[in-house]
Amino acid sequence: MEGTKHYLLTEYAHGAGCGCKIAPAVLQEILGNATQSAHFENLLVGHTTNDDAAVVDLGNGTALIATADFFMPIVDDAFDFGRVAAANAISDVYAMGGKPLLALALLGWPVDKLPAALAARVMEGARSICAEAGIPLAGGHSIDTTEPLFGLSVNGLVPLERVKRNATAQNGDLIYLTKALGTGILSTAGKRKLLRVEDREQLVKQLVTLNSFGSVLGGISEVTAITDVTGFGILGHLSEICKGSDLSAELHFSSLPLLSGLDDYLKQNVMPDATFRNWNAYNKDLFLHPEVDATRAFMILPDPQTNGGLLFTASPEAAERIETEMRQAGLSEFAKPIGRIIQKAEKLISVLP
Repeated sequence: MEGTKHYLLTEYAHGAGCGCKIAPAVLQEILGNATQSAHFENLLVGHTTNDDAAVVDLGNGTALIATADFFMPIVDDAFDFGRVAAANAISDVYAMGGKPLLALALLGWPVDKLPAALAARVMEGARSICAEAGIPLAGGHSIDTTEPLFGLSVNGLVPLERVKRNATAQNGDLIYLTKALGTGILSTAGKRKLLRVEDREQLVKQLVTLNSFGSVLGGISEVTAITDVTGFGILGHLSEICKGSDLSAELHFSSLPLLSGLDDYLKQNVMPDATFRNWNAYNKDLFLHPEVDATRAFMILPDPQTNGGLLFTASPEAAERIETEMRQAGLSEFAKPIGRIIQKAEKLISVLP
């Protein structure tokens, strides 16, 4: 395409993946005064609890899940960018306990800077992930932009009794996470040309992995709350669970799953700019145990994830069943709690060794 020129997509965008999200404080300013102009009795989930998707009761025992997600490139390869963005958008349906139904593409492309053939590769990557999820990429919309961006609008279905939310955790619940942390750090290492080949491979593998286990969790009544960890890091998304549930959490830092090789990049102070804004947004509600390495906690807890794992809470009585289901789904390394929900305390989250 265009001769032999090789395009690195991340060089054409100022942000990367879910790290492109508007800062929490600014987002709150945008949405804080928003009110429903009328009461929609069939709207089960809207924007008030920062849930992952909207949910509407269809009146037949089934609910419609609707979401949209898009961002700028987190990887250089166009096909991989399409796969990552698609998997990330579809994740919101899984985070509500549902199954995806169909997707529409959202494409912004700087046609004066990047060839259309590259955008076609982005679409091909997205179609491959949609096919893996068993849904069509049925249409979409495109605009000419100054930076490349891509994502999906996704609809899904879920039985009413299986709808999961992020604000319904219960005191005493165990906390689980289904993917390792560190995609923001590794993707930043990639932009700085510091990322090792083997780490690039594990990064892309995680970024394109569907969170389809959410559909399984939807069928387990003892699973009380689900969200996916994205641009606000595990610190931000666990904070949303706690605030919405009017509870607090204890998080065991040594139990957090991390991508391999992460500490090598931390020693080089590799981290996204969004880490600072996330930390500033949430650290006032955080207690760090003196035995927890404060520097590592600062770099890891607010690290913005892209298509991160499902963060969910569940009754301790269901632990054996849930961990068995996780092992059967190929999630053996994550089949153990990383913390627990507790009564509302002075600090929203306590990070223990």
